[in-house]
Amino acid sequence: MIPRYSRAELDTIWSDATRLGTWLELELAHLSARERHHHAPEGTAARIRAAVARTGLDPARVLAIEAETRHDVIAFLTHVEELAGPDARFLHVGLTSSDVLDSTLALQAVRAGREILAGAALLGDALKRRALEHRRTAMIGRSHGIHAEVTTFGLALASHWAEVDRGTRAFARAVSEVGVGKLSGAVGTFGATLPAVEEEALAAVGLTADPVSTQVVARDRLARYVAELGALCATVERLAVNVRHWQRTEVREAEEPFAKGQKGSSAMPHKRNPVLSENVTGLCRYVRSLVAPALESVVLWHERDISHSSVERLILPDSTTAADFLLRRMARVMDGLVVYPETMARNLALSRGLPFSGHVLLALVDKGMERQAAYVVVQRCALPAWDGGAEFRDALAGDPDVTALLTDAELAACFDVDRALRHVDIIFARVFGAAGAA
Repeated sequence: MIPRYSRAELDTIWSDATRLGTWLELELAHLSARERHHHAPEGTAARIRAAVARTGLDPARVLAIEAETRHDVIAFLTHVEELAGPDARFLHVGLTSSDVLDSTLALQAVRAGREILAGAALLGDALKRRALEHRRTAMIGRSHGIHAEVTTFGLALASHWAEVDRGTRAFARAVSEVGVGKLSGAVGTFGATLPAVEEEALAAVGLTADPVSTQVVARDRLARYVAELGALCATVERLAVNVRHWQRTEVREAEEPFAKGQKGSSAMPHKRNPVLSENVTGLCRYVRSLVAPALESVVLWHERDISHSSVERLILPDSTTAADFLLRRMARVMDGLVVYPETMARNLALSRGLPFSGHVLLALVDKGMERQAAYVVVQRCALPAWDGGAEFRDALAGDPDVTALLTDAELAACFDVDRALRHVDIIFARVFGAAGAA
């Protein structure tokens, strides 16, 4: 991922230095376990660690060796042998390259996942705070982009919070499931090592052992991890798209924070564009595009082929780094979102009372009118308002079929915003529990 869309924490997780350092930790954890089982001289792992620490691993040197060997793990082991000398012969005994690669990848995915979950928590906190703040801020609800019925801005944000919360919990499960490694040898049968050694070594680095592996850990775990990440990003994109709609000049019910000194356009000095949300939208689409390759990588030949390797080197750093970045960016947008309740009230009034048509329909039905007949009456009164003529309520008040059944007070009740929103507190309590109680 390019620096523009990454944080240092994710860059570090996916760096060559971290990858090689993790390979060494796994090899030493495995060697230490073998020492405890009397399969290697006691103290060997400690001597290797000390020898490597004197100069540190050199990623450039590993790459230089790999240019000749055409094998990354062999290049790494060769470099460790250069630093540690004869003791290095006790490394990698009974292991295959994928033992180290897959276990390292699991650790990187877990660490990246924790950063992503922290970013999702920031977004969730911002959404919850703003939802509670605007619990009673009335606004027009829209379906198909057209005025529907009255809702509140807080309810709109509560819907986004609930979706982010579900996605966060689903991704957290995927992070937990991906924390699985293997140190079971060429085809997973422990032909030259022990299951107990694997379990001890993996536990030492924070992983559990795959109950049954081939030459690799099955890729369904990684596929689910990326898929849940893609779903979470789809959720964030829905929020970002709504911010963009709210900020449109014709709507202007809310807008991104605009910093002092910020410029919106090189040609038009007046512009204040929703660039952060647009940026998030693009990144979300990119992350989702990486789900399909992750799913394709599940399907390998027999105990293993290498078709997954090149793909994972690209999609895992990119998907996690982009997701981490966009979640935190969207959290900042929601923290600083500028909300215009007066504009919301003005937009609610734009359609001349039409958003209450459903309430009038039900009131007529309650008075005994056939539903389809009531629909015809209400629609007949609504048409002039659609065309910019009379207020919907005035048209109803002048229609004999309406006045024959509804009193002035009963008709007025159909247009009562507070009555339409009387269950908002119940919804908030459903969503946020005690924190949502009024």
